[in-house]
Amino acid sequence: MIIGIGGSSNSGKSHLARSIIENLKDIDIVHLCQDDFVKYSGNLTKYRSHTDWELPSTIKIDDYFQAVLIAEKDHDIVIAEGLFAFYFKELYNLYSLKIYMNLNRETFFSRKRKDDRWGIEPYWYIEHIWDSHQKYGKGLLKPPYLLVEAGKEINITGISQKISDLYYSETKA
Repeated sequence: MIIGIGGSSNSGKSHLARSIIENLKDIDIVHLCQDDFVKYSGNLTKYRSHTDWELPSTIKIDDYFQAVLIAEKDHDIVIAEGLFAFYFKELYNLYSLKIYMNLNRETFFSRKRKDDRWGIEPYWYIEHIWDSHQKYGKGLLKPPYLLVEAGKEINITGISQKISDLYYSETKA
């Protein structure tokens, strides 16, 4: 079973994936993050003076897709998570469950201003990150999918139960 988790930068995709794994200890789950499949920055376009990480072309999609397929053979559940989780058709079509981490603009900006992993980003670049997500982030996403309001307390127990129920219904089918 493959689960896709998408959403904007700082929406909590990786946190949700780790929480699901922690809650479903009786199921063999692996988490694959698109961030681990980003092309070398020297090969990427620039947006003003910054490397433009906000384009689907930054992902080594063939490598990521193959990693998901290999992981599916070795694990009960694969969580494929990233900014462009719903952009690539070949990946999107693999998902048994799609989870979209919805984050409003105000909360996104607040979180992103505090995110100093790569240094403090200028406002114009944070605006670019937001605009890029609006353009590419939802990609092919259409119902049915699980909408998680990322700016609010997340019901991880409910989400984990839904995944567990889906997993056990698929394994019995």
